[in-house]
Amino acid sequence: MPIQTAADSISNSQGSPFGFKNRIINGAMVIDQRNAGASVTITSDNTFITDRWSARSNVSSKYSAQQSSTAPTGFNYSLLATSLSAYSVGAAEYFAFTQGVEGFNCADFGWGTANAQTVTLSFWVRSSLTGTFGGSLRNSDGTRSYPFTYTISSANTFEYKTITVSGDTSGTWITNNGLGIRLYFGLGVGSTYRGTAGSWASANYLSATSATSVVGTNGATFYITGVQLEKGSTATSFDYRPYGTELALCQRYFQKVTNIYVPDSASLPTNWYFKVSMRATPTITGSGAGFGTFALNSDSVASRQTSAGGGTLTADIEL
Repeated sequence: MPIQTAADSISNSQGSPFGFKNRIINGAMVIDQRNAGASVTITSDNTFITDRWSARSNVSSKYSAQQSSTAPTGFNYSLLATSLSAYSVGAAEYFAFTQGVEGFNCADFGWGTANAQTVTLSFWVRSSLTGTFGGSLRNSDGTRSYPFTYTISSANTFEYKTITVSGDTSGTWITNNGLGIRLYFGLGVGSTYRGTAGSWASANYLSATSATSVVGTNGATFYITGVQLEKGSTATSFDYRPYGTELALCQRYFQKVTNIYVPDSASLPTNWYFKVSMRATPTITGSGAGFGTFALNSDSVASRQTSAGGGTLTADIEL
């Protein structure tokens, strides 16, 4: 069997310029609207780092995360976790990187039906630790999950991994603009949320039994990039979409506008049309004095603040 390099694993989707082979958005970690590469100590659950990628943690300050320029050949960025202590993970505790796939983007998988399709997950991973690592695919309400494992053989070296998963014929899988599938990469998961790898279970598993805990070793590192989830039983070349396309896909879930200027009249509304239609009506945050909104939908927002000046507006409707 030929050995695949990172350069070999990249495709420009020739023959399907508008296709969506890879159901993961920002799998190459190139978009980072929120943090611009800055390290973030994970003090609360569901903290977004690179766009669409969330750092999960139900115990504060055990690891940091950030976009990193350490990457395999052919990629420019990865998502990095760094352990901040040697922490012993409790049974009901978890630490993980995760992305939620919108139901519209995976409806053709047919999961939860007799026609459920096989999918393949592929990615590049590197850690200062070696051994068996874990993750899972899960439905929206945590009643169906598929734990998986992969092995990191060499420390501080990027390795390419593929995992093929038979489609789930049971359970409820959302096929609208809600959460269709959640992908987890465990960084330390307690026994409550770990299950036997390689089969579907009626349980809320985030990782596999006996998986390595990154947060269990002080200073341990974990990098991941080139994440792809596609239909079929074979991993194909990475679907490296144009930067503008990837950014627009991310902006369906999160948008940030800086250097907003509000004129002198405190009562004068400012109307903003989102760069792309968002998944649903978002939560709006503004940094100007007395910022508030009075009209909002998935395409636009009308806002005002109590004094003139600049500010930043964010719109968030992540999964």
